[in-house]
Amino acid sequence: MVYDPDSGKVLYEHNSVKNFTPASNTKLFTFYTGLKILGDSVPALKYGVHNDSLVFKGTGDPSFLHEKYPGSKVFQFFQDRDETIFYVLPDYTEKFFGPGWAWDDYNWYYSVERSDFPIYGNYAKFTFESGKALPVVEPPFFEKFIIKDSSYTGRSSLALRDVYKNEFLFQHQLQGKGREQVVPYKYSPQLVADLLSDTLKKPVKIMKEVPEKFLPLKTLYSIPTDSLYKRMLQESDNFIAEQILLMSAEKISDTLKAQIAIDYIKEEYLQVLPDDINWVDGSGLSVYNLFTPRTMVKLLELINAEASQERLFKLLPAGGESGTLKNFYKAEEPYVYAKTGTLSNTHTLSGFLKTKKGKTLIFSFMNDNYTIPTSRLKQEMEKVL
Repeated sequence: MVYDPDSGKVLYEHNSVKNFTPASNTKLFTFYTGLKILGDSVPALKYGVHNDSLVFKGTGDPSFLHEKYPGSKVFQFFQDRDETIFYVLPDYTEKFFGPGWAWDDYNWYYSVERSDFPIYGNYAKFTFESGKALPVVEPPFFEKFIIKDSSYTGRSSLALRDVYKNEFLFQHQLQGKGREQVVPYKYSPQLVADLLSDTLKKPVKIMKEVPEKFLPLKTLYSIPTDSLYKRMLQESDNFIAEQILLMSAEKISDTLKAQIAIDYIKEEYLQVLPDDINWVDGSGLSVYNLFTPRTMVKLLELINAEASQERLFKLLPAGGESGTLKNFYKAEEPYVYAKTGTLSNTHTLSGFLKTKKGKTLIFSFMNDNYTIPTSRLKQEMEKVL
């Protein structure tokens, strides 16, 4: 569907009332959720102090010690405290994977586990260098969990985590090219305490619930929300998308449950959508999500009412310039600002089109169940757009 928001007219549509698997176009729903709930700053944690003890609860902030967000204030906050630090377990723990996710993607960055208090992006990074027998592991805390696969005779280097625990089997071709690999770690409350203790160089203990004497808890904020939105939209970061949904749920209910945020946004703000939607996660990894192109267009119209066009065009991938559209839709001036979505046999693109006369149109282009290479599909889409 191609829609002119100024005149309210549909300029073109084909199968726009049919449901499609949206893949990462789902992140536009997550973006809208953040715009309506989170405000300008990311809630990093909730804490309380009594005598010589500090207790804190996670709010789902994905930026703490994340390599892409060095500006977070949380590390310095912990570093400056003299009290004994206690990590309080969440009242509700979301399943580490969302509904309909592929379980065997657990070893790859796009399937980082969801959690209440992410640290280091909930992953370990392995750097394999030519001529060096062992990979460099960040954070170094995970060095003690790596095991060399002595039977390996291949030409590339690889780290493979055990499905159920933090044990990393690595294969390294000494004469091969250097490479980096991000591997999600297996999240647990004890790992939070141990990893935080190791990073801060002081003990962090676990507490089951917040004692009355620490209430009410204060909120510490970390970074601007736009910095999360930009990475989520431009790099299609699944982990950040899921955590935005958890943070939104926590803010309206004190419970980190994605469905709470989804139900709230649907009830309060999405009654105007033209079609029923099936929305189950923040990232679009789930094959259970279903939206129509005309629903995506209406959502973008709602987003356009919440944020200025200048702001949106800085956050969304720009054709030929940034994010997942850097190598596509090239022109002297970008004319496509849109969110991509890709799963096996699925490719979607929804956003804004700038015409030669300067008019801004809203569009959604969704493709499912095709068997040709996605690269060929993209070439045809580019001709149309």
